[in-house]
Amino acid sequence: MQSLHPKLFHISEQPGISIFHPRPSPSQFDNITGDVVFAISEELLHNYLLPRDCPRVTFYAGPNTTDIDRQIFMGNTSANHVVTVESEWYERIKQTTLYCYEFATDDFILIDECVGYYVSYKSEIPIAAAVIDDIMSALLSRNIELRFTPSLIRIADIVKKSSLQFSLIRMRNAKG
Repeated sequence: MQSLHPKLFHISEQPGISIFHPRPSPSQFDNITGDVVFAISEELLHNYLLPRDCPRVTFYAGPNTTDIDRQIFMGNTSANHVVTVESEWYERIKQTTLYCYEFATDDFILIDECVGYYVSYKSEIPIAAAVIDDIMSALLSRNIELRFTPSLIRIADIVKKSSLQFSLIRMRNAKG
């Protein structure tokens, strides 16, 4: 399926990247058949506006989310999405600078709509780059609710069993 999304991005802690070369996917996807350049849709960019190794549980109500799950997980927020991180990452989040690279969409294909993943099998040159030196402001300007908790393990287990659309990112770094 060819990407129709108007904006695709890659977030990095590395400044000045002039070309992104395809690399092996860090996760298993049945529909990836070689080395790729990953991009994220603008709609779900907030999932990556954190330090790379920061574990996080992100979720939102999708078309198949039950009313009960919507009420339990989203009932007390007017935000469209929730991003939950561990409290010990607060200072690192405040101190980290991110670089947001934008790509032309021509060579990208959608591989996971739920989490907004797109891939290209070609080397990609960014068409724009922006510095994000205040992650908190960048996150909170995107109609998301940012939550902090001592450990993500319990919320990750509960979200996985729900009818929500979700992404569990860098959970290998979460506190047990």
